[in-house]
Amino acid sequence: MKLISLLGLVISVLLSTQYTYGQIKNPKTATVKILGNTTAVKKIIEKVGSDGHNAIVDWHATSKLASITYDPSKTSADEVLKRIALAGFDNEKFLAPADVYAQLAKAEQYERVLKPASKNRAEQQVDHNKHNQGGQTTDNASHVHPSKITEPGIQKTAFGQLANHYLGLKDALVKTDAQGAAVKATALKEAIKAVDMNKLTPSEHTVWKKVMNSLAADASGIAQNKDVAKQRVTFASLSNALYELLRVSKLDGPIYYQHCPMYANGKGAHWLSKENAIKNPFYGAQMISCGSTVETLN
Repeated sequence: MKLISLLGLVISVLLSTQYTYGQIKNPKTATVKILGNTTAVKKIIEKVGSDGHNAIVDWHATSKLASITYDPSKTSADEVLKRIALAGFDNEKFLAPADVYAQLAKAEQYERVLKPASKNRAEQQVDHNKHNQGGQTTDNASHVHPSKITEPGIQKTAFGQLANHYLGLKDALVKTDAQGAAVKATALKEAIKAVDMNKLTPSEHTVWKKVMNSLAADASGIAQNKDVAKQRVTFASLSNALYELLRVSKLDGPIYYQHCPMYANGKGAHWLSKENAIKNPFYGAQMISCGSTVETLN
């Protein structure tokens, strides 16, 4: 009876797997090395990398090889690998941000064979030139490092990483890119976890304790939701919380607090931008210039 039950379970799993893969239209498959050192991270890598009916990841702890099956009309292997790197796991194309790797449980921290990207623009250009001339570099993974995906912004402030990932999320919503917004929100969620409260000023600490839970919940909600309309609703809440933080934080440059009067049936909504020019994340191309700057944080 036990043998029959076991066989039944195996057959059920196989049929379920075949059914799931069958949902991906015009599938393409890529095999990529992803670093990790325990079977426990298998669930993490596969869950973060997989994307409904658009992508499925099957990772093997022994070989460190992942099979990525995806619909090229909806996503790409690179997008899958970015999400995995942003969860803390280096791969052949992208390296995990150092702060995200540091947040992994000790048992999940693997040997980082690929050198984490920590180079400035000049060093990256030197490596690029070496590559074009046939020279060798110490980095095997792409310099398009997940922690650098967002635009350059406020790096030196207590909430600099949060602001940068937020700005990347805002830009994705301006483009009405739900998948890109989910990736940026995932990076923001990890940056929220990495905030060191011991380095905050008293005023920053007070506001941080007030908004950190709502910030984390909003970032997680956008990361898990692939409906851009719902992402935008949560983005409005996220923007209000981040505004409260940045208005008490010392900034390296101006941040523009902007308002859309049309959103939510005329109730309106705010967002933050590094640019004074209006690029509306709530409507994108439909009403790209709808709104105005109501406050400049500096």
